[in-house]
Amino acid sequence: MDPMIIHRRRWATLGVLCVSLLIIGLDNTVLNVALATLQRELDATAGQLQWIVDSYTLAFAGLLLLAGAWGDKYGRRVALIAGLAVFGVSSVWAALCTTPEQLIAARGLMGIGGAMIMPSTLSILTNSFTDPRERKTAIGIWAGVSGIGIAAGPALGGYLLDQFHWSSVFYINIPVVIIGLIGTVLIVAESRDVAAPKLDLVGGLLSVVGLVALVWAIIEAPGAGWSDPKVLIGFSVAAVTLAAFALWELRIPHPMLDMRFFKNRRFSIPSISITLVFFVLLGAAFFLSLFMQTVLGYGALEAGIRLLPIAAGLVFGAPLAMAVAQRIGEKIPITLGMLMLAVSFVVIAGSTVDTGYGRVFTSIFIMGFGISFAMTPATEAVMGSL
Repeated sequence: MDPMIIHRRRWATLGVLCVSLLIIGLDNTVLNVALATLQRELDATAGQLQWIVDSYTLAFAGLLLLAGAWGDKYGRRVALIAGLAVFGVSSVWAALCTTPEQLIAARGLMGIGGAMIMPSTLSILTNSFTDPRERKTAIGIWAGVSGIGIAAGPALGGYLLDQFHWSSVFYINIPVVIIGLIGTVLIVAESRDVAAPKLDLVGGLLSVVGLVALVWAIIEAPGAGWSDPKVLIGFSVAAVTLAAFALWELRIPHPMLDMRFFKNRRFSIPSISITLVFFVLLGAAFFLSLFMQTVLGYGALEAGIRLLPIAAGLVFGAPLAMAVAQRIGEKIPITLGMLMLAVSFVVIAGSTVDTGYGRVFTSIFIMGFGISFAMTPATEAVMGSL
């Protein structure tokens, strides 16, 4: 496509990318308030409930790197369309499931679709916005939407459960997927890395095995115990395969992930920051949903609505964080964001039945701003370092 057409369509393209990205965030947390309903309706055990939530994360994390490399090689627009299609089909399957095992498999397939969508959206964004200032703004919006989807998931899930059958938390994905597909076909230009070498299948296999083993061990450890043999085996497999992945990537001429990037502090430190932010956001959404339902006694809808201050902090914090970063650089806002996150957890740690919702509100509003300041400039720093 003519570069001038791509330039004229850049903001419309960003809108399509944000719609596509939104469902990934929502589906990371929308089930947090639905677990009690799923346990009752599907006769699921506690372990099965955990895997209904975590199978999505496991597939998403394990395939993210390989899916991104595939999109760079064969076309990011193609990868986005394929990811949306997989996500839509698996959402219908999840809504029609009658057993926990079926739902676990469907959620895993949704994670595969999500792994194809997320890196494609960011790559298309950076290709569409060539002006550095505009690109920073676009990345700020992109990062904000990603966090808002995660933060708003419990509220949306609570509303749907309050009004409709539990399958509605999956059916709601369908119109979003359709809008994303139509917008991608009509607006988004194809792009690929013309210098991309042959797909690194060995590196891809090692990364998938290593990341899946690592995420699986982290998921299993709290329940089985950190010294449980199967957990230790999981961590061992992860350590060996990820070390082999790093060595393999260092020795081949065209690696899928150039490990030398991590010598660049502008790449490595923001990458760690982004990883920590997603751990915080996903963990907080899961824990606080349960805390407000089981300890404070709120229903699913009430608990979801009371988590929205995180989204409010993200909405107001993301543009402010990028404005600060454009003036003084990324280092100070990222540091400030991490400090705000630390403060928010100190506040939430003292929450009890007696402290009520006021303490929770304070902590999660600070958390929303902290996530914005830590993640938005960090994403721009990573993309700017490549």
